[in-house]
Amino acid sequence: MSAAPIKTWTERNGTLLRTRLATPKGNIVDIAMIEALDEVFTKNVASPDLRAVILDHEGPHFGFGASIPEHLPGLVETLVPKLHRAIKKMLRCPVPLIALVRGQCVGGSLELALTANLIFAGTDALFGQPEVKLGTMAPVGSCILPERMGRAQAEDLLLSGRSVSALTAQEYGLVNDVSDDPEAAALAYFDRYFATMSATGVRFATRAVRHAMLTRVEAELDIVEAIYLKELMATPDPVEGLNAFMEKRKPVWSSKV
Repeated sequence: MSAAPIKTWTERNGTLLRTRLATPKGNIVDIAMIEALDEVFTKNVASPDLRAVILDHEGPHFGFGASIPEHLPGLVETLVPKLHRAIKKMLRCPVPLIALVRGQCVGGSLELALTANLIFAGTDALFGQPEVKLGTMAPVGSCILPERMGRAQAEDLLLSGRSVSALTAQEYGLVNDVSDDPEAAALAYFDRYFATMSATGVRFATRAVRHAMLTRVEAELDIVEAIYLKELMATPDPVEGLNAFMEKRKPVWSSKV
């Protein structure tokens, strides 16, 4: 039996839920991980004493992105809706969600991190949405990155596919804090600001600050998901790009729309 893709436990007398991506070194966002995340954010965030959730990772990298084989026809029709359902639940986390990021955080992995209210990054962290290089696009990133870091910087990352350092990501507004030990920094933030607050107050403040964003992003994500599955995946280039990546060769684009 394979190990669980997500580990969870509580700290600080049940006021802090720890959630850890546990398939290093790539922590690939595949259907199994997505289903596990969906379950965590369905069942584990209801405690009235909970004040925050920390999402982090085993291994040197937050994640290399979503499963490439599961993006091919036959599985992508399952993966993408499941991912977006889990993303919506994470966005609706009733208490602050804090992401801790070290190493690479790209593609679908960055889309998971984008659900967080706060992102604490290590100095070695790299952030990017490289989907366009494979002939595809990033539905979640397209909807949330402009909200978080401004349209100019978001379109730069989404259209170039390039990655940026933690310090550049902080300059762009994507990352809240950069340090050598993001876990210690995040726990210190929790202890200083959340630990002694009313859990009720924290929940209502989280709900209020996210209301307008959720209304817009959820509607946009449904539209972009349909574009991805019904239009983009009906063209040959996404399949060529994905296969070329797996075969470690240069893609041969048809550029048909």
